[in-house]
Amino acid sequence: MTSARPTTTAANRYAISGRSLAPAFRACRRIVARHGRTYFLATLLLPAHARPATYALYAFARQLDDAVDLPGGDPHRALDDATRLLDDVYAGRDVTGPVATALAATVHRYGLRRAWFDAFLHSMRMDLHTAEYPTFAALGEYVHGSARVIGLQMLPVLGTTVPQAEAEPYAAALGEAFQLTNFLRDVGEDLRRGRVYLPATELAAFDVDRQLLEWSLDTGRSDPRIRRALRSLVAHNRAVYRRARPGIALLRPESRPCVTTAFTLYQGILDEITGADYDVLGKRAVVGGRRRAGVAARAFLGGLTPSRP
Repeated sequence: MTSARPTTTAANRYAISGRSLAPAFRACRRIVARHGRTYFLATLLLPAHARPATYALYAFARQLDDAVDLPGGDPHRALDDATRLLDDVYAGRDVTGPVATALAATVHRYGLRRAWFDAFLHSMRMDLHTAEYPTFAALGEYVHGSARVIGLQMLPVLGTTVPQAEAEPYAAALGEAFQLTNFLRDVGEDLRRGRVYLPATELAAFDVDRQLLEWSLDTGRSDPRIRRALRSLVAHNRAVYRRARPGIALLRPESRPCVTTAFTLYQGILDEITGADYDVLGKRAVVGGRRRAGVAARAFLGGLTPSRP
């Protein structure tokens, strides 16, 4: 049976500050900088000691997500390989490759739970056979592994001023809020991959279904029913942000500017969606570089509590 916690001997071998690990963490940093502009900007506000682990966790998740989503690969094999990698990591065996090495160091440095990674792999496997979700409750199983556990993984890295268990519900909620924002931003991109993450019952309340979304995507024409549905879903997403917000004050002070920046900028995506009259199928909502820089600067200069949405 696989241990839920890393071994002490492996923790000694994978000292996260070891010089031999520097190339592995630099490789992870490049992955974050290339693929997650908003996320990468926020990480620059972290204390230096917390950045390598943050990059390692992102790089591992990104590689698996790409293996499932991008054409040309074998997602089943990639997920099986990831399971074997985690077996090796938690057994304290040697691993190869920069992302694997950085991940092993991070797991052992911070004592990250195996269950969090298993939940993530479960959600990635769901993407291989689940094309839509009837309700928010059904979507919750996917969101737990794809997003909530990411927030939980980050808590030991960011540090808390209270017992970690007290902060975990807020961290999970923030991961959920970020994921829901991604779903709203990426409706068109997900449709092209054959998936609809927006719950069918929520869409049906406004007479929207997959066929109408596909029609809008194919023709480039908007529909008031879609706009009304998205307005409701954006309001739901903002409520999740409000639920997550108190958790920022529970983090160590030096970690708050990073999370404040991400909190504000991801809600900025919702502002862009609203400003575009909910046209998420015609274009991708993004926060402009000037606004991203301004939010980060304010957080860096001492704005340690998130601005209200």
